[in-house]
Amino acid sequence: MWGFAPALTRLGRDMGFVPFVITGCVVMYVASWLVNPPRVGGIFDLLSPTFEGTFILGSSGRNPVFLYKRWWTVLTASWLHANIIHIALNMMSVRNVAPIVAEFYGASRMVIIYVVSGVVGFTASTLGGAFIPRIPFLTGAGYTVGASASIAGLIGAVFFYGHRTGSRAISDQARMWIMMFLVMGAVFQGIDNWAHIGGLAGGYLCAKFLDPLYPERLDHFLIAVGSLVLTLIAIVVSVVDAFWFLG
Repeated sequence: MWGFAPALTRLGRDMGFVPFVITGCVVMYVASWLVNPPRVGGIFDLLSPTFEGTFILGSSGRNPVFLYKRWWTVLTASWLHANIIHIALNMMSVRNVAPIVAEFYGASRMVIIYVVSGVVGFTASTLGGAFIPRIPFLTGAGYTVGASASIAGLIGAVFFYGHRTGSRAISDQARMWIMMFLVMGAVFQGIDNWAHIGGLAGGYLCAKFLDPLYPERLDHFLIAVGSLVLTLIAIVVSVVDAFWFLG
């Protein structure tokens, strides 16, 4: 790690990624208010950013990708949220699940799983909304945001770890989380189930490829950093492209 290993170790097993995600999502959430004042709304729509606020920063889905050709938004949408309850629940989930994945896989592979799961989840939502007929509880979104696709991917990684190591307790815990995702998606309206299922599958397959029974390597660290840099670039491109388009 070019002499940075002691400093990175002091950040914790997740190398500071959990507070990084929480801070990044909060900053993006507040930034979405700066475009237009948020709507006060009811309990499930409290402090909800406007369409312009999330679109400029990189909301994804059928319309941004196919109508406005903003294909890179499958990278950015995980960092945006629709209201105060949405971001609060997702950040609590990140805080609960990400350290477990970091313990099982290491911080670098956890970051890779998080980013890849978000991309796969929002790609699934985009394609589902554009090409797959409407199915009850499983419809793609015209516009979609939220960290839950990435969180579902982390859960998928925990599920794979349980199978890979033969730990029934870990598999059962992950299975319970998966059932909670599915039940919430069936009960509550407006939940992007395609993104959840896509993220879950992306996390499971990514975890299988990264195999937690082998140690982390330097290239895992470089890929993790590169994925975050690409995400930052995608956010900048979203802002520049949106102001060009809207302006």
